[in-house]
Amino acid sequence: MAEAFARTVGDDVMLAFSAGVWPAEAVSDAARLVMAEGATPLFTDQMPKRLAEFDLSGFDAIVNLSGCRLAAYTTAPPGALILEPFVPAPLAHDLDSHRDVRDRVEKFVRFLAEHFRRARDWSAATTSRAGGQTLSQQTRPDPLPAAAPQPDVSMPAAL
Repeated sequence: MAEAFARTVGDDVMLAFSAGVWPAEAVSDAARLVMAEGATPLFTDQMPKRLAEFDLSGFDAIVNLSGCRLAAYTTAPPGALILEPFVPAPLAHDLDSHRDVRDRVEKFVRFLAEHFRRARDWSAATTSRAGGQTLSQQTRPDPLPAAAPQPDVSMPAAL
């Protein structure tokens, strides 16, 4: 479900892949049915995949909806954004629980896509205001004037 929503409502800001720690053998008929009820049916190439099949080293963000801690099953790449909102698994053939999961996942994916859009737009505006440089490339501010009191580095600090 999450991959279908991401490919539909967030394809301008994310390249989505879906995998599970313990994936099913096939996408359930109930999942296909409740996704078809809305404007986002599952894609024909979607099928359950194992998380172990993916090399996560190039991933910028990983969203784990399973409720199982990701660290127990794989190592996330350094610096990757790890999001672990819990979404309960739908009950076997219960369409209402599938609808609830669908609605929760759609809401989360829409939120995430909007967040990524705003971050992209903010980054572009910041770079534009910096004369084509990113903030890290800009000249650092001048050091404090000599008259300013300097901290005593011999004293330990507690934060």
